[in-house]
Amino acid sequence: MKTILVTGGTGYIGSWVVKELLEKGYTVRMTVRDKNQTHKFSYLESLVRSGNGKLEIFEANLLKEGSFDEAAKGADAVVHVASPFTLRFKDAQKDLVDPALLGTRNVLNAATRSGTVKKVVLTSSVAAVHGDNIDMQEQGLDEFTEEHFNTTSSVTHQPYSYSKVVAEKEAWKIAKEQNNWKLVVINPSFVLGPTLNGSSDSESINLMKDIMKGKFFLGAPDLHFGFIDVRDVAKAHILALEKENAKGRHILAGKTMSVYDMTRIMKKIFGNKYLLPAMKAPKTLMILIGRLFNVTPQFVKRNVGYPIRYNTSKIETELGMTYIPIEVTLKDMVERIENED
Repeated sequence: MKTILVTGGTGYIGSWVVKELLEKGYTVRMTVRDKNQTHKFSYLESLVRSGNGKLEIFEANLLKEGSFDEAAKGADAVVHVASPFTLRFKDAQKDLVDPALLGTRNVLNAATRSGTVKKVVLTSSVAAVHGDNIDMQEQGLDEFTEEHFNTTSSVTHQPYSYSKVVAEKEAWKIAKEQNNWKLVVINPSFVLGPTLNGSSDSESINLMKDIMKGKFFLGAPDLHFGFIDVRDVAKAHILALEKENAKGRHILAGKTMSVYDMTRIMKKIFGNKYLLPAMKAPKTLMILIGRLFNVTPQFVKRNVGYPIRYNTSKIETELGMTYIPIEVTLKDMVERIENED
């Protein structure tokens, strides 16, 4: 494979995927909504001068059928990263579900029509594996594996998670209806780590900025996530792309812990530099003030205080995945945010 189409290449995850591919000498076709907004991808073009790869820019829109056809034609593979990750939306269907679902449909159909694409690597999420943390307990599970799909999210409850599961299911449906290309899915947990371009509207960056500004000083939520370095997410996509034996779904979580646990690690690294939380926020308080953090009482009730476990053995044994230590991830992320401020 020589030519790779990457969607969402200017985003938090996608930019690191593009960087990895360029450094490995690939020709990267990156889609953007407006080629005239060069400030959004000029930093990626600068990487070409220091590497062996080639970067080609195409215009495409997730919601416009056929707009990915030109970029896909002649490509050997597609890495479909583009999908909104935000808790700040007005209309969940319009702002989250439609771009995720229709975007997946449009990109994958373009791959089929290309006649050249042999593999599609899709960025999904553990949000497509489960909705709420309590799901593990309610389903009588000791851990989540690639066999599980989210059944508890909807447009009105956990709409982001819902957007990820409907989009991934659509991808598997489309994949089964054709014989031209093979689908491999990466299901990352909560992504942390430095941005490549120095700015991002990702919720990952917003959360870290809130922590650094002391928003959780009076108490951090006992909210458990799997965490993974953004550079490891990019690495996982490259492994999925290059390894012949890559197949199916792959849960990606380097470290599982609560937000409070994460701030304890930050305290060890940075000492008293930031107003880090001194305690866990009581669940009853979280229910009362959750709206300030864009979370509903139902979300708090079904997620806060419930540990989560993921089986990550598949990506480790089959693709040889290894992880950047969480201490390095947090240090690099915070220092990157400091530098951009």
